[in-house]
Amino acid sequence: MRVTVVTPTYNEAENLPKLASALFSLSLDLHLLVVDDNSPDGTGLVAERLAGDFPGRVSVLHRPGKMGLRSAYLSGFQKILNTNTQAVVQMDADFSHDPAVLPGMIQLLDKYDMVLGSRYIPGGSVDQEWGVWRKSLSAFGNFYARSILRVPLRDITTGYRAWRSEALRQMPFERIQSNGYVFLVEMAYLAYCLNFKIGEMPIYFAECAAGKSKMSFKIQLEAAFRVWQVRMRYRDLRTGNKPAG
Repeated sequence: MRVTVVTPTYNEAENLPKLASALFSLSLDLHLLVVDDNSPDGTGLVAERLAGDFPGRVSVLHRPGKMGLRSAYLSGFQKILNTNTQAVVQMDADFSHDPAVLPGMIQLLDKYDMVLGSRYIPGGSVDQEWGVWRKSLSAFGNFYARSILRVPLRDITTGYRAWRSEALRQMPFERIQSNGYVFLVEMAYLAYCLNFKIGEMPIYFAECAAGKSKMSFKIQLEAAFRVWQVRMRYRDLRTGNKPAG
């Protein structure tokens, strides 16, 4: 199965070469698409060097500035879904998502349309250095979103996920309006409303290898309101859902 990892980047010059090395050490037919938002630290140039070091395996989509997570992923999807890739992976570049888990997630695509890397199923966990407040904020945000949307998914907010390309092509991207953190929630909810088969695989969510987490109470508070908008946006699709998995 040909796999393409899409990773949006902004100031990931330090992490990106390590990520590429880790990904290409896996026993997968794997390709990497870097969507860079004109990072001031030169991440785009680093990505171009990697494209030279790994010809045919790394490609770069340069954008003029920070345009948001939704725009980054949808632009990346548009670029790669016209290729013969059979699986698409959403993954952060900061090593909060462990590349070693990826082969297992890809294997589960034999049964599912989408596989979530889940922190909140048995075997999943978050960085032990997180404080009680941060752990509680993350867990509650996830619980809140899946409760409001009434989905059986345990980790609807995870950013680590794998898709069968044929399923991703069926997603009505033009309906997706959320940005940032809620974009991930909306995509998973839309897949659920479309009756996609969704599986979850336990992951350990690590602290960022460099930099700091972008999550904050302000972002979570805004997300709490946006989740209700997501619920209303797809009310025409909510009838007849089957259980995830």
